[in-house]
Amino acid sequence: MSEPSIFTRILQGEIPAEIVAETENAFAIRDIAPQAPVHLLVIPKTAQYRNVVELAAGDPDLLTEVVGLANSVAAEHSDGDFRLIFNTGEGAGQTVFHVHAHVLAGGLNEKSMGG
Repeated sequence: MSEPSIFTRILQGEIPAEIVAETENAFAIRDIAPQAPVHLLVIPKTAQYRNVVELAAGDPDLLTEVVGLANSVAAEHSDGDFRLIFNTGEGAGQTVFHVHAHVLAGGLNEKSMGG
């Protein structure tokens, strides 16, 4: 059995994090290494899905909930305009293999990739 992800450990209270919003099946935290003025992570509470492709295939309703929570936190923490990024695979920059969305906002433009 694999170790619980950092997100599971945050949800269980083992690792401190600022939870800024929560629904029945997902939660949002501040990224510890922000790449934009507003950089939040929206994370399903289940560790069942490693990436957004698995989530979309396995539980589209949960994906809808994640996107809805992303929209809510963007409205609360910025002007409502945001970039939503799911890294899928190590080659795309995914470092935690528990699906999560990056919500980036605040003064972004087409050329800014947050990195």
